[in-house]
Amino acid sequence: MTSPREEPLDSDAPRQEPGRLRAGVVRTDITPTDLTGLHPLPGTFSGVHDPLFLRALYLTDGETEVALVSLDLIEAGDITPVRERVERQLGIPTDHIVITATHTHNAPRIADVSPGALAHAGGPESFAYTEVVYDRIVAALHEARSSARPARFGIGTGTADVNINREEYVDGRWTLGQNPAGPSDKTVWVLKFESLDGDPIALLVNYAVHSTVVLGTGEVSGDLAGAACRYLEGSYDGDVVALWTVGALGDQDPRVTIGVPFGVAPTERQKGRAYAAMEAQGLIVGAEALRVADGIGELTHAVRIGAGQRTVPCPVKAGQDVMETMKQELVDSVPLRLALVKLNEVALAGVSGEVVTDIYRRLRHASPLARTLLISIANDRIGYLPDDARFDRPVHSVNGCPIARGYAEDAIVDGVVGLISEHLRAAR
Repeated sequence: MTSPREEPLDSDAPRQEPGRLRAGVVRTDITPTDLTGLHPLPGTFSGVHDPLFLRALYLTDGETEVALVSLDLIEAGDITPVRERVERQLGIPTDHIVITATHTHNAPRIADVSPGALAHAGGPESFAYTEVVYDRIVAALHEARSSARPARFGIGTGTADVNINREEYVDGRWTLGQNPAGPSDKTVWVLKFESLDGDPIALLVNYAVHSTVVLGTGEVSGDLAGAACRYLEGSYDGDVVALWTVGALGDQDPRVTIGVPFGVAPTERQKGRAYAAMEAQGLIVGAEALRVADGIGELTHAVRIGAGQRTVPCPVKAGQDVMETMKQELVDSVPLRLALVKLNEVALAGVSGEVVTDIYRRLRHASPLARTLLISIANDRIGYLPDDARFDRPVHSVNGCPIARGYAEDAIVDGVVGLISEHLRAAR
């Protein structure tokens, strides 16, 4: 018997010749109608500046199905329940589903906090909203799958100088600021999906930056990521859906923010400047993504998809100097979740936390596939994930890391490389 919230298993999966790509995409509004109790940080939302969306991409090669979902939210915690629900109702395997958040800080969070993780736990209103988002994820993937059509895809890269390292040493201490000399990955990755007739279907964009331009306005907003997606979708007259995924953003902020201390009410002039900065920086990344997409000349219909996930239990480290609203459960280990979606020689590697730049640099060097993208906050958000060397200084990413030194970096690099290698061996 199915629960009242569920439909019977969908048996209408598209049938096709193996090795031929089909793609379907859906964009759904997830702006909450009642903002009460939904602010993940201390405070309340006073209104909505721009809407929040769920964007779902379904892909199949005739044998393997995968689903990629991007949510205009600050974070999604342990998203296992909805992935299991998708498997029950649609038949897409749980470990073939990657759900991520754009990490806009002017939006709610959803789902439970994993034991040992450092995240802002939600109240009753947050869990009620979680169920709303879960329903829309399932419905969106059902629609994306039903509308999937023969497609081809290509990949390209550009650069955008919108992000900047935020670990700054000032007056004898480490703080959140701007460090132009610190590591920063400026790469804009773009995966382009179109029909065999050349009609646009979807763009998947990957860039490493916090969407915190308008943090402090107190208004719901998709922030920088939302502005970039609006620009891209508008550039195609609404005929394309742009999915934003965050790269190694753990030590990256936007260059221009509202500039008002958190908890201090901004003036209307300051808010106006912040939203102008949001649109401008979203335009810069969006315009570069559009330039890259228009320049992708080689697209292929012949695609082999691989997917898999693994969970690595890591020893817990207590958070230091974190917000009082972060209540870390006292357990021995915290689950680090890794995910892989492979499209031919392109690897999308998901990690369940905010990965810093140096870990991604090591992963790219170690990966057997040159085109390896990292997606932070994938299927969970347990906290910051700094490289081992960073533990020598009390920076924000170390203080907010729930994993003991010597574990996260190796677990991410070795785990992702292991997943990729397994699929490469199976393909031979």
